[in-house]
Amino acid sequence: MHFGSDNQSGASDQVFAALAQANRGVSAAYGDDDWTQQAVAQIQTTFDSPAEVFFVSTGTAANALALACMSSPWQIILCHAQAHIINDELTAPEFFTGGARLIGLDAGREKLSLATLTQYLSRGSAHPPHNAEPAVLSLTQVTESGQVYSIEELTALCAVAHQHGLTVHMDGARFANAVASLGCHPAAMSWQAGVDVLSLGATKNGALGAEAIVFFNRALAANLVPLRKRSGHLVSKGRWLGAQFSAWLSDGHWLDLAGHANRMATHLEQGLLTCPASRVVWPVAANEVFAILPRPLIEQLRAVGAVFYEWPRHFVPSHFNLSSDDEVVRLVTSFRTSADDVSTFLDHLNRSVSV
Repeated sequence: MHFGSDNQSGASDQVFAALAQANRGVSAAYGDDDWTQQAVAQIQTTFDSPAEVFFVSTGTAANALALACMSSPWQIILCHAQAHIINDELTAPEFFTGGARLIGLDAGREKLSLATLTQYLSRGSAHPPHNAEPAVLSLTQVTESGQVYSIEELTALCAVAHQHGLTVHMDGARFANAVASLGCHPAAMSWQAGVDVLSLGATKNGALGAEAIVFFNRALAANLVPLRKRSGHLVSKGRWLGAQFSAWLSDGHWLDLAGHANRMATHLEQGLLTCPASRVVWPVAANEVFAILPRPLIEQLRAVGAVFYEWPRHFVPSHFNLSSDDEVVRLVTSFRTSADDVSTFLDHLNRSVSV
């Protein structure tokens, strides 16, 4: 009953086997190996794009390095107020960009709305050099609330950003779950919608620690090579990253893993909806479930081994009218989650409620 995070799920057997194979013999270092070159080609084929591709081992590095290539220290990066880059990466984006300011919008919504972005960007020009000007819009797909932007929503947001001279970054830590949810081509949800740079995450979905920075707008990659080296994120044995991505993408494995995680979240949601003691906050769109549970029930579930975490109350829509005894929890499913895991959790939930 482990629903703490999809970061906790380890590597898929296919990815792990690729690591074992890459471990044989010797290979060129710093990404000049065959594994890495193959993985780059696979990403380009997957996205139908001659993108520039670079590998790092953490999502924070992927996001921060991408944003450093897209902005100057005196500029603004816009994002949703719940975004990972503004809430959960300390000040890494500010550090890597040299001081670019992050501004979060639409804190009370589960997604960044087109109306809010349009209103913000339509206020008129800043007064340089006294005021910072926005340079980048960063969108998270899947969002921190477990929601998925439709292709139409992404296209509209990117279009407004480009109209005002911004480039668009996508934090795709759960990009695979979003593709599986929408059933679309990866290109449709990225560069065809207007995304310039994608942080493509494999770690949460079957890899040990593998992230890619994908520059669809190739000109923006001009400084990535020295930035990655200077920041300590050029991995000497780069084949470990290339091997993971190559296996992850082969034969649609990444989407199989994500699709399973999504289905388990839907199973979990259905059980929570039938329990009178729980309230589901947002409809499940990918592999995260957000629910409101009484504190005593949470303690009972943890006592029998359930793992999950609380979520900030102020991110929940006000119409839920949380009491002092209510807590908001996030439950995350992964490729490792089984139907038995979900059923066992729901059995404990219903037994605790009936006591």
